[in-house]
Amino acid sequence: MSAKINITVWNEYRHEKQEGHLADLVRQAYPQGIHGAIAGHLRAADIEVRCATLDEPEHGLPDEVLNNTDVLIWWGHIAHAAVSDELVDKIQKRILSGMGLIVLHSGHFSKIFKRMTGTSCSLLWREVGEKERIWTIEPSHPIARGVPSSFVIPHTEMYGERFDIPQDGRIIFMSWYEGGNVFRSGVTFERGHGKVFYFAPGHETFPIFHDPTIIRIIGNAVRWAAPAEYIEISCPNSPALETVYSTDPTGKK
Repeated sequence: MSAKINITVWNEYRHEKQEGHLADLVRQAYPQGIHGAIAGHLRAADIEVRCATLDEPEHGLPDEVLNNTDVLIWWGHIAHAAVSDELVDKIQKRILSGMGLIVLHSGHFSKIFKRMTGTSCSLLWREVGEKERIWTIEPSHPIARGVPSSFVIPHTEMYGERFDIPQDGRIIFMSWYEGGNVFRSGVTFERGHGKVFYFAPGHETFPIFHDPTIIRIIGNAVRWAAPAEYIEISCPNSPALETVYSTDPTGKK
């Protein structure tokens, strides 16, 4: 495929449209929405991006958009159940054929991440605005390119172990929180012909998606997850490549 990567940033975009103090904090941190912030920073890094949100027709991902997306970035929190199972089926099929998926923060409980992992994706959490130190566990991995050995987010929501994800996940980043918890905060998976990256930092009321290191990691993940080619998953009957001399004991010809 060409060097161009078609990126879609998907956000449920519900917090930003609510009323009350919490929504005010979200809008203060992300005046253009969480999707707008991520897309804007990626565009500044010369990455072409479109945005999609839950309340658009077909959840912003009609076939013509999804089938032209090379990497899908997913953020959701309070409206996981509102995402249609039909769309999840389509996204899963697209990933198995090669599309990349980057799941951010509370997207760990999204239908599509649970579908791709096959686990509950449950974890511990605490929201007191504590410090988080993120450690780079695999510095040679493409997602960690240009990322320091550790860096600090001053205020965040704690996500802690046990994180119920499959054991085949490769840990790229590990977090320690001021309150004492640890968490596998950056994990990659391969599913079919597609690549999946879960990245925990990125709460709705803290300006974490404006942090240059966080944006660098997301940009690196986009390039890592981008497919070299698409190969449709199928299960065809295969003719023999050599002459078969043995006899079928069932009598089938």
